[in-house]
Amino acid sequence: MMLVTKPDATALQKPSGYENWRPAITGVTVLALVGVDNLVLPCLMGALVLPTGTVEDGQSPKDAAQLVLTGMPGGLPIQRRVAVDEVHTRRRKVISHLVVTALLAVEEAQYLAYRDPRADMSVLRTTEAVPLLTETARARTLLGLQALAINAMVYNRNGAIEHLEYVPAA
Repeated sequence: MMLVTKPDATALQKPSGYENWRPAITGVTVLALVGVDNLVLPCLMGALVLPTGTVEDGQSPKDAAQLVLTGMPGGLPIQRRVAVDEVHTRRRKVISHLVVTALLAVEEAQYLAYRDPRADMSVLRTTEAVPLLTETARARTLLGLQALAINAMVYNRNGAIEHLEYVPAA
């Protein structure tokens, strides 16, 4: 006689994603604003990129941003965080904080250096720079500028706005 047992219900559950399989990658992107209509962007290997870096354990996005763009006496004047973008890949979660600087003068922007020494820094009109960015960088830039304009903090998950909250003017 053969005994047939029911499988345990937990054994039949589909395994959840890989969210906890590997630690999340956390980064920061800096929108350095020059005047009312210019951005500071590094040109790396012939392409404009958004200035980005990693956020280490125990480090705030504001502190991490100070290491992305350096060279200003007194540090980079971060105004506030405008967006958090979370993407779940197959094996890892990637979290990106988007911070904007207070308005910089052109003279101040000339001191900025990107964390990658191969990059040349450029101050470009926003209307000229945005179309030259990759699709992802373009979307992130426009989202950040819109959030700044309406005093909002945007939480974006897997390409969709999950939550929007009003940030009182300081």
